[in-house]
Amino acid sequence: MREIRIEINGSNYTSRISDNLTLLDFIREEAGMSGTKRGCDSGHCGSCTVLLEGRPVYACITLAIQAEGKKVTTVEGLEGDAAGQLHYIQQAFIDHYGIQCGFCTPGMLMVAAALLEEKPLPETEDIKAAISGNLCRCTGYTNIVHSIRMAAEDKLKQEGGDE
Repeated sequence: MREIRIEINGSNYTSRISDNLTLLDFIREEAGMSGTKRGCDSGHCGSCTVLLEGRPVYACITLAIQAEGKKVTTVEGLEGDAAGQLHYIQQAFIDHYGIQCGFCTPGMLMVAAALLEEKPLPETEDIKAAISGNLCRCTGYTNIVHSIRMAAEDKLKQEGGDE
């Protein structure tokens, strides 16, 4: 057992854990956040994707000790511009039908957030490459790709309108 501290969505969590506790279990059990989903438990489906220091990782195969002293962002950490407002990517998924059952959605949102931070207006192939590690059994991906593309375009329009 060792004591670790992880910053999740801007709040610090300190806990005594075993060395083999996954980041997914730390987020769900120690921090009490359920948005990050448990899917395959082997890094194949992407439903557990979170951002570790801004980069997407599978929380089910990342040990919590690997995140010690680092910043983690979960789907609960995505925030809109105003209090209570959805993050622009979340809104785009709703507006453009990128969600069906919703199980893959948290992981898709986190991958999209990382992609759009790196490339504010990605090409379709960039979007497809970014989500390639995230499985969706409902949508056929077309609406997910479209939702991410529209999120990027809407964000750029908003930013251009503020100048």
